[in-house]
Amino acid sequence: MFESQLNNTLTHTLNPFHTSVKTWKNEHFEYHGQCDIVMVSDKDFAGGLGIDIHIRTKVVRFWSYIERAVIRIGTDILEVEGSPDFSASYWVNYEHMGELTDLAGFPVSLNENTDRYTIDLSSLFPGEQIVLKTYKEFVGVKVDGASEASFGKSVGITGDFRTGNTYARDGSTVLNDFNELGGEWQVLPSDGNFFHATSRPQFPEKCLVPEDPHGERKRRLDETSITEEQAEAACAGLEDEFSRKGCVYDILATQDIGMVGAY
Repeated sequence: MFESQLNNTLTHTLNPFHTSVKTWKNEHFEYHGQCDIVMVSDKDFAGGLGIDIHIRTKVVRFWSYIERAVIRIGTDILEVEGSPDFSASYWVNYEHMGELTDLAGFPVSLNENTDRYTIDLSSLFPGEQIVLKTYKEFVGVKVDGASEASFGKSVGITGDFRTGNTYARDGSTVLNDFNELGGEWQVLPSDGNFFHATSRPQFPEKCLVPEDPHGERKRRLDETSITEEQAEAACAGLEDEFSRKGCVYDILATQDIGMVGAY
């Protein structure tokens, strides 16, 4: 349940906290499967350093959330996971809680609340940054200010930068079934394995998908104590519609009104 987001700041986001994806053209969709997924990949990023952003999703009943995210730039790798006690938990080049200074020369910082990691890309791409945010066990990923120069050639589940189309790996077939799209962008051996440890499913085992996420969601929501009206009221102060919708979904799915604080 966290987001992956891109918009025309451009911000690219994976919704904190169910797996809601915003494309580079500000369209969003939900993915409810469980596996490792290519969010963004571009071998030519930053003059050939290359970048990969992979997420690891986990199914809980009828929805999924991002439990880990990993970013590779050049030969450096940062992996972040959520923690129920709100403490920081990350790996730098496979060292748990290693010195957090930069990724391939791009400065990395962790805020005082230890819930927001920022990779500053402005030395090459002014005004751009990658943000990883955590809330309890949930992780979100956002690319702020993305431009044609930085992410114009990227591929992944977030779609094509120029058109916003959600392409298959062949670069021409548009996939509008988002379970199919998630399976298409499941991490393959050729994409690289950047997480410090593996978790099922791994290719060739397919992504796990709830049999009837929408039907199960409706049944579960009929049994909940926090109503949709209460969730909407709690999330009403958020600035954009994408965040408000994600917030409402997250509160109803987790039955935790505190989820609004994650946004």
